[in-house]
Amino acid sequence: MDVLTPTTLVEALRLKAEHPDAWAIQGGTDLMVALNFDRARPERVLNLNEVRELRGFTRQNGSLRLASGLTYAEIEHGELRDELPALAEASRTVGSPQIRNRGTIGGNLGTASPAGDAIPPLAVERAEVECASVRGTRRVPVTDFITGVKRNALEQDELITAVWLSPSRAPQTFMKIGPRNAMVIAVVSLAVAADDELRACFGSAAPRPVLVTAPRDEASSFPERVAEAAAPIDDVRGSERYRRHALRVLTERALKRVLA
Repeated sequence: MDVLTPTTLVEALRLKAEHPDAWAIQGGTDLMVALNFDRARPERVLNLNEVRELRGFTRQNGSLRLASGLTYAEIEHGELRDELPALAEASRTVGSPQIRNRGTIGGNLGTASPAGDAIPPLAVERAEVECASVRGTRRVPVTDFITGVKRNALEQDELITAVWLSPSRAPQTFMKIGPRNAMVIAVVSLAVAADDELRACFGSAAPRPVLVTAPRDEASSFPERVAEAAAPIDDVRGSERYRRHALRVLTERALKRVLA
């Protein structure tokens, strides 16, 4: 396996254009699992750890630009926890401290798992994914970026470079159900925000993220609306029936928090 290690974003985009089959990694938490279980054997890996432009976050004209290499630990413990509380709550539920120190939001989006913990909080804030290549840069709404189970809208020569959003500062929360409290893939998860409207997005209950909205005065019917928008499956972690029921219960609990 060849490991390509650029030190600038320009070099990273050039290498991706020259080697579109290269797997881009930063934390590598998903790739290492795939390698350990012999589910993947890429010929090349594009190591983005030395690219400083993919670190941290910046503010621009009231918007936040979260670089793709922003880690869960940085979200959980930094100043973003006050501006993006649902994302901070989700970050605290991801794996172990070691995983949170390595795992990134770019990796969560790139993997495009229905259980990705960062995805529902980003969706309720109507975040956009910045995709870059030597050809230029474009933005895609999170709900459009993930096209199916472990599929996304990236072109072969593109990298996820950032996530853009304008913090709503709405009361918001994230909840997650699993067989235990930590180091577990969600049976179902949910982010809810409430300002002029109610917004919800769930995980592990559909192939791709779905943003459910409703006026605040329809809060009583919102749990049922969220459950009806889901498309869960039966698997080893839970049944379709249980996931729909769990979504109703989580939505009711989340509304009590955000409307208090």
